[in-house]
Amino acid sequence: MNELLVDRRDDGTVLITLNRPDRRNAMTDGMTGEWRETMAALATDTGVRCVIVTGAGSAFSAGGDLSWLGERGAETVPELRDRMLAFYRTWLAITELEVPTIAAVNGPAVGAGLCVALACDLVYAADDAKLLVPFTKLGLHPGMAATYLLPKRAGALGREMLLTGRTVTGQEAAIKGLVNQSFPKDDLMAEVAALAQAIAQNAPIATRLTKVALNQDHPHLEAALRWESLAQPVTMASADMIEGLAAHRERRMPKFTGS
Repeated sequence: MNELLVDRRDDGTVLITLNRPDRRNAMTDGMTGEWRETMAALATDTGVRCVIVTGAGSAFSAGGDLSWLGERGAETVPELRDRMLAFYRTWLAITELEVPTIAAVNGPAVGAGLCVALACDLVYAADDAKLLVPFTKLGLHPGMAATYLLPKRAGALGREMLLTGRTVTGQEAAIKGLVNQSFPKDDLMAEVAALAQAIAQNAPIATRLTKVALNQDHPHLEAALRWESLAQPVTMASADMIEGLAAHRERRMPKFTGS
């Protein structure tokens, strides 16, 4: 069984589905390997315009497959560090894609599973999805950049979730800014697909450069100006800008080619 389903669509969107519904899509070694290969392939695929990540069945992801932790003492701290760092870096490789990424949190997103969702550029959740990072309740320090991703997304709420381990619903997460928006569960995928299609219809070069700019977290205004004074001329020299202006003038949908 493929633990990761990859559906490449004609409009340039790619739907990735975590596919271990029998284990609530826990991030097993097999799924991790398939994720690594998929991220590497997408990074070099110039036809990709937008990537969606969701889970099969009723859950988004139960997080890391930690069944091996019962064998405490089998590995030294340096060995565990190397193992965990490789795991984190594999899953967070989604942050390195130059195309926009969207998480569709269809159900429970727990621990590392929630972190992977928050590592996407946009996050949408089912109203009743359960989001939690129960690391300290398990006697664990948070991992998968949880101490970075949650406070970055939702400040005080992120800190509260990390320290208490409490569960928030998709609806509460939307109200408090942890996710972009929540939808009724039955509407989630259709809403996300429409958003992805809207992104995919935009000019690829401009979209990729905008994604890169957003990921830089410019430290100050001057840094943003310096980046934009380079990136905007790149798009000014593209055929897509000529097409975009013509389409606007002619009141029609543009046909961008990425050139």
